[in-house]
Amino acid sequence: MPSPQAATSALRDQTSGGLARLRSGHMIAAMFVELGHFALILAFMVAILQMVVPFIGAQKGWRAWMAIGEPAASAQFLLLAFSFAALTYAFVTSDFSVRLVVANSHTDKPMLYKVAGVWGNHEGSMLLWVLILALFGACAGWFGGNLPPRLRARVLSVQASIGVAFLAFILFTSNPFLRLAVPPFNGTDLNPLLQDPGLAFHPPFLYLGYVGLSMSFSFAVAAMIEGKVDAAWARWVRPWTLAAWLFLTIGIALGSWWAYYELGWGGFWFWDPVENASFMPWLIAAALLHSAIVVEKREALKSWTILLAILAFGFSLVGTFIVRSGVITSVHAFASDPTRGVFILGILAVFTGGALTLYAARAGTMQAKGIFSLVSRESALVANNILLAVAAFVVFIGTIWPLIAELAFGRVLSVGPPFFDAAFTPFMIVLALILPAGALLPWKRGEVRRVLLPLRGALALSVAIGLLVYAVQTGHSGLGPIGVALGVWLILGAGVDLWQRTGREGISRRLGRLTRLPRADWGRAVAHGGLGVTFIGIAAMLAWNVEDIRVVQTGESFEVAQYTITLDGVRRVQGPNYQSTTADITVREGGRFIATMHPEKRFYPVAGMPTTEAAIHNGFLRDIYLVIGDPQTGGGWAVRSYIKPFANWIWGGAILMSLGGVLSLTDRRYRVAAGARRQSSVQVAAE
Repeated sequence: MPSPQAATSALRDQTSGGLARLRSGHMIAAMFVELGHFALILAFMVAILQMVVPFIGAQKGWRAWMAIGEPAASAQFLLLAFSFAALTYAFVTSDFSVRLVVANSHTDKPMLYKVAGVWGNHEGSMLLWVLILALFGACAGWFGGNLPPRLRARVLSVQASIGVAFLAFILFTSNPFLRLAVPPFNGTDLNPLLQDPGLAFHPPFLYLGYVGLSMSFSFAVAAMIEGKVDAAWARWVRPWTLAAWLFLTIGIALGSWWAYYELGWGGFWFWDPVENASFMPWLIAAALLHSAIVVEKREALKSWTILLAILAFGFSLVGTFIVRSGVITSVHAFASDPTRGVFILGILAVFTGGALTLYAARAGTMQAKGIFSLVSRESALVANNILLAVAAFVVFIGTIWPLIAELAFGRVLSVGPPFFDAAFTPFMIVLALILPAGALLPWKRGEVRRVLLPLRGALALSVAIGLLVYAVQTGHSGLGPIGVALGVWLILGAGVDLWQRTGREGISRRLGRLTRLPRADWGRAVAHGGLGVTFIGIAAMLAWNVEDIRVVQTGESFEVAQYTITLDGVRRVQGPNYQSTTADITVREGGRFIATMHPEKRFYPVAGMPTTEAAIHNGFLRDIYLVIGDPQTGGGWAVRSYIKPFANWIWGGAILMSLGGVLSLTDRRYRVAAGARRQSSVQVAAE
């Protein structure tokens, strides 16, 4: 046996070795973080190079200088990707020498939320913002080989100028790599509301949409500098806008879904300022998509399309300002630092104001060529644009009115769902009414009778279903029947649109052609049909929702609609980084067992914050939604029960709209526009 002295010596050597390895690991982590900080600074310098050199090259016609744009865009993206990876590494390894990790992480937090903590805060989310911005710029360089060299150089230059502004914002006001001289043993944890799978993926998709609109903006500014807006330009800008709209759709749907099941209030949209901040660019991007079609097909609406491209990104910047300035109170807001708010306001003023000034100066060069009658597809798309743009303006006014009232009149007030529902809904109703007919109208000139003829069956069936719903329901408003009728009208109208594109031959031939239609046609029909599905879900959920709130004793049963709900018991559960009060509730329908559901009320000790975890039994035609509240003084528990008809149709419609966007993006005509590009390239080369 070894002597006690030898055993002590071996233990000392083992401990020293362990400490040395631990110290070495900390040194490697610290070095990686410092390299990430250095890469962020270097990306800022590369962005300046990309902003200046290609722009001068385009102005002077120097091809070598214009060619700098593509490698600079790639280098900027790679540097920012490394910087983001370094910050992610700090979160994953719980490096509490980084101040941001201390404020937004904890060693006991599940790995998914350690990663999500990277962008679950102001500084990290801004780093993700510029990373996505650089990714879009790099994609323009990688896949823009068929663009005219001058236009591509200017697009990359404008895109880089946005990157310069936001990289300066990060480095000077929101540095994610700030260190602590004396690291604590543990962190203060991420906001418990953000520790959810829905919120883990919601911000990246939303930023892909927000930042994706920067490409439409860059193309618009580059085209105005060049003094040329034509069909080829519209064909180039549409895929970028469509991609941004697609990501915004997914991001908004994820946020709405999270609010539905996580907050325990039973709703899906509250018209919160931050919700509105993402919804306004979505509306403008939808209008931009449709107006770009008119530019591409008819060389009309050029000025309006350029204006929409500016406003779409402008509203994205407005959303960034609302979330991060603290001027408007919201449960979703990241920060309340006035200095940061002023900086973002300056960025908003420079880019939006500068682009609008250039727009005013170049208005004379964007004359429309196409002439169309009042009854035509162009007119229907103009009506679509007006409705979407005015609806976005209504949401904007309702969002900022509390701020205006406080600054101008000294009054503190709030604008809630009643205003938005009353002011916004009529525009959507009119949009739904004209959309199926507008999709069937011919370009330049059409006849109402010839368009409505193939839609007469869809119209009759939609009205019949609406009347049937109105007759069946009792004691409810007309919101449900109207919404269902409009939703069916949109779905059937999308189907008629597809069928009309198969010609007028036999059914077998038409069915064969249906499978060979361009993906863009299918994408449009699927997206419009998805909008109809969402209409039905929203109308049904708002009109026929059943709510019950009561105090329930353990073992007690009660009735909600046709369901019998029994509180079997309440137990304490220890989670990885929270303590949970979990209820066991059995649901039956007519004596038939449906499910045992487990709503929770969680408490996160590190953050000192409770959250509500609703239990939802999903169904195709309804959701059963249960929430457990606090124990009551006289015994029992507060229980909220909801029966929500067609709830999943809301997000099912959003999935269909997103699928429509994907189908359109995979259509080669949208991605390549080969003929228009070759023509433009030849023309620029000749100049």
